[in-house]
Amino acid sequence: MGEAQVTVRALSASSGPAAVAVINTAAEWYAEFLPPSEVHEQEMTLETWADEARRMTWYGAFDGVDLVGVMGLEYAGDAVLLRHAYVLPGRQRQGIAAILRDRLEREVNGVGRIIVGTYAANYKARAALEKAGYQPSPDPGAVLRRYYDIPEDRLQSSVIYEKHLDRDQ
Repeated sequence: MGEAQVTVRALSASSGPAAVAVINTAAEWYAEFLPPSEVHEQEMTLETWADEARRMTWYGAFDGVDLVGVMGLEYAGDAVLLRHAYVLPGRQRQGIAAILRDRLEREVNGVGRIIVGTYAANYKARAALEKAGYQPSPDPGAVLRRYYDIPEDRLQSSVIYEKHLDRDQ
């Protein structure tokens, strides 16, 4: 079940329960690097997923009919944010996050940069972003405060990566 079988498409409201299940299952690994006070029993609820869908487009990576990964694309003024990138643990290291990221990058138009936030301790995400050409932001606190609405505990433990687009906008 390699990346050749994986397809990506925008998710509808009816995809919420499956998407939330992917997110919460994949987020269990946060316990390996976050302090206990920052680990939440559920990373996301169906209500939160639906709230996020009001301002961004959710995409899913499917292996046949099975949802194996999710990621969101949110336009935010002069930039676009890649949000909530999660792949089921049993499907990680198979290129699924890269397939999702590449697809969402191709969807971007009208802005000159892509911004991605992640936990500073999330070495898996950081390595993947650097491999894909993203650079650490010189002022992550300012970027987080300008483009994200996240709790202070998450802001303090997060980093920002950016990719400037060379194509004509």
